[in-house]
Amino acid sequence: MRPISDQDFNRIIERGLSDGTGLLPRTGDVSIDETSNRVLDNRTPFIYEVERSRIDIVTSRAIRDRAFRRNVLDAYDSRCAFSGLKLINGGGRAEVEAAHIRPVEHGGPDAIANGLALSGTAHWMFDRGLISLNDDLTITISRHVNDLEGVRSFLQASQRATAPRVAAHRPHPNFLKWHRDNIYKH
Repeated sequence: MRPISDQDFNRIIERGLSDGTGLLPRTGDVSIDETSNRVLDNRTPFIYEVERSRIDIVTSRAIRDRAFRRNVLDAYDSRCAFSGLKLINGGGRAEVEAAHIRPVEHGGPDAIANGLALSGTAHWMFDRGLISLNDDLTITISRHVNDLEGVRSFLQASQRATAPRVAAHRPHPNFLKWHRDNIYKH
């Protein structure tokens, strides 16, 4: 943008309003008028119920264990393994998700050792291969991340994931390797 003089502004306004008529007539016949360049505006009736075509779709997807979320959140004390945040909403529900390390659609089981408790942002980055875990639970950040310092500041200062309280619930190295080999963007 650039400033314009008062004189230029006034000329623009005068030329835009020079015909002396209102922009939208309130009375009279609205038709195509060659001299005023107005367009006929026919109203169409408002149809509030529309018959829509329907198609039947049969899908096939793996059944997920409903207890997976509860078990993973319990293992991590409802705390994000990457950021360390433990946020409980007004309804008493933890704002953390149970993420599969090896996704169900790729043969991953609903086992605690194949799960991580992650915040929505961490889950999104993990599923898109922007972050991953080494076997010692150090967090690795992809070179494809566009805000490296922002991601680092989002993660725990140790740059390590929090391990579950029970050693048997730790992320299994086979699942972590699968994620690094198939999802993580090196």
